[in-house]
Amino acid sequence: MPLFTGPNWDFGSLRRVYEAVEKIAFGELGLDIYPVQIEVITSEQMLDAYSSVGLPLMYRHWSFGKRFAYHETLYRKGLQGLAYEIVINSNPVICYIMEENSMTMQTLVIAHAAFGHNHFFKNNYLFRQWTDADGILDYLSFARDYVSKCEERYGAEAVERVLDAAHALKEHGVNRYAHRSKPNLAEEQRRTEERRAHEEATYNDLWRTVPQLGGDKDDPVVSEKQREQLRQQLGLPEENLLYFIEKRAPRLEDWQRELIRIVRNVSQYFYPQKQLQLMNEGCATFCHYEIMNRLHDKGLITEGSMLEFLHSHSSVVFQPGFDDPRFSGFNPYALGFAMMSDIRRMCEKPTSEDREYFPEIAGCGDPFGVLRHAWANYRDESFILQYLSPAVIRQFKIFQIADDSSKPSLRVEAIHDEIGYRRIRSALSKQYDLSRREPDIQVVDVDLRGDRCLTLVHYVHDGVLLEEKTCRSVLRYAAYLWGYAVKLLEIEAATDKTLKTYEAAVDPT
Repeated sequence: MPLFTGPNWDFGSLRRVYEAVEKIAFGELGLDIYPVQIEVITSEQMLDAYSSVGLPLMYRHWSFGKRFAYHETLYRKGLQGLAYEIVINSNPVICYIMEENSMTMQTLVIAHAAFGHNHFFKNNYLFRQWTDADGILDYLSFARDYVSKCEERYGAEAVERVLDAAHALKEHGVNRYAHRSKPNLAEEQRRTEERRAHEEATYNDLWRTVPQLGGDKDDPVVSEKQREQLRQQLGLPEENLLYFIEKRAPRLEDWQRELIRIVRNVSQYFYPQKQLQLMNEGCATFCHYEIMNRLHDKGLITEGSMLEFLHSHSSVVFQPGFDDPRFSGFNPYALGFAMMSDIRRMCEKPTSEDREYFPEIAGCGDPFGVLRHAWANYRDESFILQYLSPAVIRQFKIFQIADDSSKPSLRVEAIHDEIGYRRIRSALSKQYDLSRREPDIQVVDVDLRGDRCLTLVHYVHDGVLLEEKTCRSVLRYAAYLWGYAVKLLEIEAATDKTLKTYEAAVDPT
């Protein structure tokens, strides 16, 4: 008998569907997931989740209200729809589903989010190394309460200025290539509370009356050897700008450092997701497609429900052509799903071409084992470099164009031939390399014996400079947090030639 008939749902139906999906996910696909907490929310609550970047708890800041008003206006005017679900990378995984969904769509999002995304969150190496699923919810609760207490004690305007500056720099507040230790947000919370308790226990108002030493008595003349020793002591160069400011800024108070640490930890939580969008959505889409088809094959969902599912699925994996006004790059759902479906085809029904390009997996007969290995051990860039096949390149009609600004015309560099397939695969994988998409900005020097100017360097690749207006605006925020002037040099990575220099002084207001 079908699990449900018609569009209406109730909690009993949700439970029956969840149990049927769970049986297929565990027994047939071999998925491994965190415990699941499903919460049914309204469209208004979904808009609220949008505003806080999908997190169930968040500290107060005006930018979240601005984001809410923006999405609400588009939704009310019919210019934008809402996601069927939002899933949180935590333990247990929190899966929000909208009460307006039909029962078919509730089944789809349970398969997609509660099992597909959940398996990927738990098993992919980047999520395992860089995020703390066990501690994120408690840490967000602590962050919300801490910001509220700071507003009561120091004033909302003072707190807002620090958060504004930290948010402006949050893209440069993550550890990209190495981390000092695995994030433990529960430990972060405990240490913060201990620091605050120590500060309160040892505070004495008489210290305000102690005369301050006037002037900087240090010798301003410093040898290059001493400067190099000082840079080593400070751990320079440092890729994480917010971390360096939090630890080294001379004028920040303890509560301001804690606010910066909160923004930095939340930014680090989202960092793996930026490198895994194609794989994460591809995994979830592939899982829901397999599960829904197997439910239909077992007679657990009706023909009408299957048609409703296929209509939604086709919309999700639709890829506009390059000359379509809707084209904005490759749809991660479409390309991820196509690559994972192609892996299954190669494992079960390989061609001679597959055996030439992928001898390790072609005809192995274990597609889900290959996919689970890929989901656990690759990110978007390496997944494309390893598994993008000529069949998918032909399906998406991908070719490579060289765009040299010094030449009057474009040049087609790679087409669908033996050499072209490899060039296309390599070129496309580089477009998913986060180090190429985000500016490489590092702290390289600080003049602690002089004017305390902080020096940053942007290493320019392929001639792509920073946008001047945005750069100057962000530098002013950096100078506010540092407490002294900040200088940024744009240096060509290949030649060490200085292309541009920006400076920002501290705003006296």
